[in-house]
This record gives sequence, structure tokens and C-alpha cells, in this order.
Amino acid sequence: MRIARFSIDGNVAFGAVEGDPTGTGGPSGFEGLVLDIIKGVPFADFELSGTKVPLDKVRLLPPVLPNKVVAIGRNYAAHAAELGNEVPAAPWAFFKPSTSVIGPGDSIVYPTFSQEVHHEAELAVVISRLCRDVPRERVKDVILGYTCANDVTARDTQQAEKQWARAKGFDSSCPLGPWIETGIDLAGAADLAITATVNGELRQAGRTGQMIHSIEDLIVNITEAMTLLPGDVILTGTPAGVGPLHPGDEVAVTIEGIGTLTNKVISRG
Repeated sequence: MRIARFSIDGNVAFGAVEGDPTGTGGPSGFEGLVLDIIKGVPFADFELSGTKVPLDKVRLLPPVLPNKVVAIGRNYAAHAAELGNEVPAAPWAFFKPSTSVIGPGDSIVYPTFSQEVHHEAELAVVISRLCRDVPRERVKDVILGYTCANDVTARDTQQAEKQWARAKGFDSSCPLGPWIETGIDLAGAADLAITATVNGELRQAGRTGQMIHSIEDLIVNITEAMTLLPGDVILTGTPAGVGPLHPGDEVAVTIEGIGTLTNKVISRG
């Protein structure tokens, strides 16, 4: 099931996306898709209401509003190498605040303190339930599904400052979407194609199978230290090919079996 979060007539709800997103046309890319509105929230037992609305008639929101986004750095060897970094022996985690999260179609606002902002296409894991000290054999039980993410980074600020809070945590630096795909199991998520394009030009092309630390590794490692809550998001790292974004650019992250997350870059007004 593909679960989207959306607003219509001032109301916010979740819905199950019906239709084939690869077969749509038109400017939004969502023509022909329909949302069956969910009774309740996807982190508990829910029912489909049977009330349906065309997806291109609503505003898609970030598929979740996480309490926290736990991101993993340098989890692809080629990406670490392209920036001249060593591969860490254990998962290297940092946080992006909830205020950094935006949805599909929302604008990435270029920060005034940076002159070098980069895209980073990533597979995002959405957590389904409160969990701590998750054993490897139970990892599958705490995953609701997967979505596309862009770990937008002020690269010059990241290199100049010893910690990454401003470089990776500025407002609009964490696009998520367009929806959560719940029909992919751990084995499937371990080998998905992931790409990023800027203005239609291919910039990044890799596979999640290139990750150094697996999804199981990440969840075991993170939950040794902290409790994850329903709707929390884990960013699993980015393949090689990161590069600059400029105001006016359109960046799209596509992950096999999930969909495409598209955002435009604007100057701060």
C-alpha cells in the first residue's frame, strides 16, 4: 500500500494511493491517481473509508511529521571517497530537526549563510511503533514502510563547522515523499535503484545494495541509544554523485518501487 498525507479544504488526512504512478501524465505526474481516505492513522489499525478524491486535486504533504529524523553519514563508500572522507567503522548518525521537513512540491529555500548547497538522494525508513533495543530479527516489525528523501546539505558550512546542525538542519533541508510504500520488505529494500536528477540531468545513480551498513544494522545501532517513535524517519545515506543546487533548479529523487520526490530551489525572500 502507498500511504500519502494530504490536505484538502483545510483538513489534513492520510489516504491510500490507488492507481499506477508510472502511467500518469500531465504537469503534476499524479493524473489518474486516487486517494481512498483512511479512517485513523497508519500507525495503528485503520480502515479505508471508501471516500475517494483525485490525488491531483489535493496538496500532498510530507508523508509523516517525524518527532526526529536520524540520518546516517558516509554509508556509501563511493560517496565518502568523492568528498575525501574515510568510511566509519560503525554507523555515523546525526539529526535533522522536524522543522527541516517539507513535502513533495514544496520549495527548498536556499540558506543565506551558504554558497554551496548540495542534493543527496536517500532511501528513508519510516518507523511504525515505539521501539528501543530492537534485536536484528525484529527489525522488520518496527518498519511501516519506505519513502524518498533528499538530505539537502550546505556543503561549505558542513566543511567549515565541526558539527553539522546548521549545514544539514536548516529549514526545508529534508524533503520527504511523495508517499510511504508499505509493500517492500527488508530484502527488497536492500537492493533498490536510487537516482537524483537536476533539471532533468542525471546526477546520482546507485543502488541501496551499496550501503555499507544495512537497514538492520542502522536500526539496531540507533535503538541501542534512543527510543524511536511512530513516524520517526531514518535516512540511510546517499550514493556518489552529489552536487550543487541553485535557485531555480528542480531536483527529483526517484527510488525504484516507491516513486519520485520533486522540489524546486528558491532564494530566501
